[in-house]
Amino acid sequence: MPIQLSDHFTYGRLLRFVMPSILTLFFTTIYSIVDGVFVSNFVGKTAFAAVNFVMPILMVLASVGIMMGSGGSALVAKLLGEQNKDKAKQVFSMIVYSSLIFGIIASVLTSYFIEDIVCFLGANGELLAQATRYGRIAVLGGTAFILQHIFYCFLIVAERPKQSFIITVTAGITNILLDLIFIVILKWGISGAALATVIGQMVGGFVPFIFFLLPNKTSLRLVKPCLDCSALLKTSTNGISELVSNIAMSVVSMLYNYQLIKFAGDTGVAAYGTIMYTSYIFSTFYMGYSFGRAPIVSFHYGAGNTDELKNLFRKDLAIVIFAGILLTATSEILAHPIAHIFASYDQELFEMIRRGIYIYSFAYLLMGVNYAGSSFFTALNNGLVSAIISFLRTFVFEIIAVLSQPILFGLDGIWGAGVVAEIASFAVTSICIVALRKKYGYY
Repeated sequence: MPIQLSDHFTYGRLLRFVMPSILTLFFTTIYSIVDGVFVSNFVGKTAFAAVNFVMPILMVLASVGIMMGSGGSALVAKLLGEQNKDKAKQVFSMIVYSSLIFGIIASVLTSYFIEDIVCFLGANGELLAQATRYGRIAVLGGTAFILQHIFYCFLIVAERPKQSFIITVTAGITNILLDLIFIVILKWGISGAALATVIGQMVGGFVPFIFFLLPNKTSLRLVKPCLDCSALLKTSTNGISELVSNIAMSVVSMLYNYQLIKFAGDTGVAAYGTIMYTSYIFSTFYMGYSFGRAPIVSFHYGAGNTDELKNLFRKDLAIVIFAGILLTATSEILAHPIAHIFASYDQELFEMIRRGIYIYSFAYLLMGVNYAGSSFFTALNNGLVSAIISFLRTFVFEIIAVLSQPILFGLDGIWGAGVVAEIASFAVTSICIVALRKKYGYY
């Protein structure tokens, strides 16, 4: 039987429902870092550092899609729980079309000013030239990248998480094959990597757009939108934590790059890129689980079913704690093979990556609780609390750590900054959960 948002969720049913979402984000992350693997091995270390330099800029664009997708899906799922299906379709359509317009404008402007942006962030010489070349092409896929994140969330609300997974895998395979053709066979270098990424994002963003534009059997379809400022504001406030989190992560990544240039030069920037790639892969479980579970929470919150909210909260806690232990152990085991994949050609870079992964892996122990806690409040349509948790975690605590830790521990302090930030965030998340338990009745 198909799993519906209105169901009672056992561990098995919950994991079956969210697993396509987890796998979708996993493959999204995999094909996002494929450029790095190909560029590092076939173009060179400086070009690899250039890709890592531009990645935070791309994620700022993506953060808009994540905000509109997570915030909008929480609102639309709540409307479906209230049996207001026509309103749900109108709000969904307004979110998609307004994001499409924003994406086009933002992508064009960012591409035009990309050289000034990467120069401001500290790139110079060959690194500046390579980053500009990659970024000028890559950011033109920003519109598709935004839509891809929006539809990832709404395909879950439409009870089609498997379809989201299939589309993402198709986009990822497209990117990988084109990287092979453009970089290895045609020798287009870093420009080929950027073009492969854009085409892959177009598959991920525009295929679901066509699906929702045409008649389908789901609860959602793109209809003639009506401007609803209150719904747009609610979407933005619901998803503000995801926007804050991703923009903060991008800003902090730029700060990491700035610190690493001082402590370890281009090699440090390249090493950080690999460690972050690894982090993205491992954290996809937490993000995929949180996004996949969120519409269920929103639906039952809209339906006033506090018993199911309690059930979901208990299962959340057990799943993310177990996952934290498993992911930390796995990261420790895979540190050596991962370093070999990215830097077998450079012993200094290899050792820097391996040690960085060893240290950073302890962040996974508490990361899941912080992700799930913030996402739970987004699903409850409390964007303010969710934003506070995300902002402190990904911006305030991380910046304090990355600026202070190197003074005490040198390069190891930079790798350990994420661990310190997760510990501080866990304290904040726990306080919020306890303080608001009676208001929402989740335990």
